[in-house]
Amino acid sequence: MAEGSKTIFLTGGTGLVGSHAAEEAIRRGHRVRALVRCSSDTRFLDRLGVEKVEGDLADEAALRRGVAGVDWVFNCAAKVGDWGELDDFRTLNVDALRLLLDAAVEAGVKRFVHVSSLGVYEGRDHVGTDEAVLPAIDSLDAYTRSKTEAEVLALAYTAKGSPLLDRLPYARLVFDRSPLPAERRRLEVVILRPGFIYGERDRTVLPKLLGRLRSRVFAYFGSGEQVLNCIYVKNLVHAIFLAAEVEAAAGEVFNLTDGLRITKRHFVGTVAELAGLPQPRRKIPKWLAYQLARLLERRARRRGATEPPLINMARYKFLALNLDYSIDKARRILGYRPPYTTDEGLRASVADLLANEQSQPQQEAVGT
Repeated sequence: MAEGSKTIFLTGGTGLVGSHAAEEAIRRGHRVRALVRCSSDTRFLDRLGVEKVEGDLADEAALRRGVAGVDWVFNCAAKVGDWGELDDFRTLNVDALRLLLDAAVEAGVKRFVHVSSLGVYEGRDHVGTDEAVLPAIDSLDAYTRSKTEAEVLALAYTAKGSPLLDRLPYARLVFDRSPLPAERRRLEVVILRPGFIYGERDRTVLPKLLGRLRSRVFAYFGSGEQVLNCIYVKNLVHAIFLAAEVEAAAGEVFNLTDGLRITKRHFVGTVAELAGLPQPRRKIPKWLAYQLARLLERRARRRGATEPPLINMARYKFLALNLDYSIDKARRILGYRPPYTTDEGLRASVADLLANEQSQPQQEAVGT
């Protein structure tokens, strides 16, 4: 390896963020080791020459193998979604994180970068909200609640600690489960809070948005002029490496976006234009969207639905609220300057998605 290169263990290596982090690490001359499930498609990682550790986030032995002898850990994996039971999210996002943190402590890892979410903030309109505002104790959905608890747990392993540890009983419970003495649980943890992540190899969010645009069921909640807290995956990966490299980042939390004022209408409209689709015009008043989200969620839970209703509180937050967050701290401490604009990121993302769709039938035919 080149002089100055590091050995990196990353989780979520076959996902959107993890695959881009692995790609950039190899480009920079680092050695990468990734946690992968035995059922995962690892062809992209194999082409990069990434070392694989088979297991999942709850596999303590696999985590110990993964962190052995590494310099940096990039925790890019999480159970995501806008529907589901809180216990299921906690198992992978909080309980498993404690196993990874303990393994990193015992292995002497130098820097631990944890990818969190801007979703940890209170579900309200935000205008320039910065990191001085604490995460919400009560969240709109199980995913964001588990991400808040994960943040608090990770910060409890830093010299500064977490001001919310004793206000979130589940995070305190998981912290206390560690077999390591509290005084030994010290890591240079950096928390990154990206907004809505998009990019090449996205298998969920952009494909779903494109599907709704094609079927003409997409509707804005309100005017569509509310700000969207979006971040292109390559901008996020740029920040991940800054978080690993900048000494002053240890123990800190950083908001991350593309750094531009992008409205929901601009983002969605650009996706439609790039895909050759008409601009969506339908709008649902915000007050009505809120009432529908509450009503449909209650009905879905009574039925024991495994899929979220078309309008739910997580989607209300995404489409109806003004989600404008300050990234001044990341600019100041990390030197974060997003290398790509949102429009550049969207052009690459939609082109990749459309190319994938065109090649899919051919791939399936070859596979049969």
